[in-house]
Amino acid sequence: MPATVDDILEQVGEFGWFQKQSFLILCLVSAALAPIYLGIVFLGFTPEHHCRSPGVAELSERCGWSRAEELNYTVPGLGAAGETHLRQCMQYAVDWNQSALGCVDPLAGLAANRSQLPLQPCQHGWVYDAPGSSIVTEFNLVCSDAWKVDLFQSGVNLGFFLSSLVIGYIADRFGRKLCLLATSLVTAVSGVLTAVAPDYTSMLFFRLLQGMVSKGSWMAGYTLITEFVGSGYRRLVAILYQVAFTAGLVVLAGVAYAIPHWRWLQLAVSLPVFLFPLYYWCLPESPRWLLSQRRSAQAGRIMEHIARKNGKPLPADLKMLSVDEDASEKRSPSFIDLFRTPNLRKHTCILMYLWFACAVLYQGLIMHMGATGGNLHLDFLFSALVEFPAAFVILLTIDRAGRIYPMAISNTVVGAACLLMVFIPQELHWLSITVACIGRMGVTIVLQMICLVNAELYPTFIRNLGVMVCSSLSDVGGIFTPFLVFRLMDAWEDSPLILFGVLGLTAGGMTLLLPETKGVALPESVEDAENLRRRAKAKDKENKTYLQVRMSQHTST
Repeated sequence: MPATVDDILEQVGEFGWFQKQSFLILCLVSAALAPIYLGIVFLGFTPEHHCRSPGVAELSERCGWSRAEELNYTVPGLGAAGETHLRQCMQYAVDWNQSALGCVDPLAGLAANRSQLPLQPCQHGWVYDAPGSSIVTEFNLVCSDAWKVDLFQSGVNLGFFLSSLVIGYIADRFGRKLCLLATSLVTAVSGVLTAVAPDYTSMLFFRLLQGMVSKGSWMAGYTLITEFVGSGYRRLVAILYQVAFTAGLVVLAGVAYAIPHWRWLQLAVSLPVFLFPLYYWCLPESPRWLLSQRRSAQAGRIMEHIARKNGKPLPADLKMLSVDEDASEKRSPSFIDLFRTPNLRKHTCILMYLWFACAVLYQGLIMHMGATGGNLHLDFLFSALVEFPAAFVILLTIDRAGRIYPMAISNTVVGAACLLMVFIPQELHWLSITVACIGRMGVTIVLQMICLVNAELYPTFIRNLGVMVCSSLSDVGGIFTPFLVFRLMDAWEDSPLILFGVLGLTAGGMTLLLPETKGVALPESVEDAENLRRRAKAKDKENKTYLQVRMSQHTST
């Protein structure tokens, strides 16, 4: 009787030394995505700024003004509520080099009231009140050019989206290992080129290129590690692989604090990625993928390597390693395969919506909470630390409650939290922040769990393609969320929360339409994927029968 990969792994070790070593080195790939996805917080931070006016510095030095006095005398709209644009993007149409200006309220001789003085947009650049540098301060991406910062970040999400079909196809057609090595090399090169880009246009292009390959590298690593381990450990490594991303965020906060200049920071987070192509000598190809490509002999040799690494004897049925005939017939992945059968079609549509909603809720909540006005690095660090308890909650519940119910509850909690925030008065700001953090933890649980569920719902030959295509909807959400949030806030500050609430509650209901995959072997064929719900019920029935037998034996003794 043919043996599957899961059958062999039960004998050679589902999570032995080989899998642990592979997991640790692949976690570095996950952590390396953090600076690419959220590095904009430090690369593109916008400090306080005002127009540079020739002659102001000399007048301030001659009069002995303090910094506060200089700003008070020369910057319009200072201290006025709602006048941020005025003080940051406009300047008095005054020649500050004229000798008639005095040191005490120098504009008093030009007009009885400063509001009567003509204003003009900044003509000579800006003065930035912050140490270090960012792409904002170097390329003056403020005022009428502020949208270019959003475009810079949207370029990453656009790159993620464009790569979803191409990189996913490469991973399923040419192998997970080749995809990981190639995308890692391009990620490193494009990261360095971004750091040395001479102008905004070239920097944006390299950022787009980095987005096109970095997500493919992350997903190839995710697929590799989930295919290396047995079914009993898939959920553990999948969750911890994403925890490594959170660890990358924590490290990023420290590195950014130590390196306040954006070009050196970009180099610091890009150069270590050049180590990942060395994984050619550390990691084998996925045996599951090799079997789907009818390369049974090579898959057998890798399983022998795993057995030796784990200190286990070679199983007798290793030579019978194979996949179902249906999987062998469909060796080449196709986008149509994701919609070919009724259940695959339903699962694909639901997962697409869940990914989109998750991205909008995750990024939208962060944007709506806004800047706290505190330390940039500490704020970033604390927000990253919130994600660790979410992983702990998953690890506690996923074996007991499965995947679907915790994910549905978490989506519902996010939606309810957003709707609740609409009714919290501004005077209870602490309560609003607390509820927002509960929502943030809920959406983090969904974000970490949906990758696991997505991979478990597809057969081997389209697994990576399925994950990439469905997760591409999160990239679409990432592209549009900033515009969606701020456009709605122009109409009413809390209107985005109503949208978030509807998205979260709808996602919670749709999640319940997916089959439970707890304890079910990864589907190797389309037939396996179609019958997941039936296989899950059979697994539950088998477990209940086993418990009844054990209880009867215990009673008889």
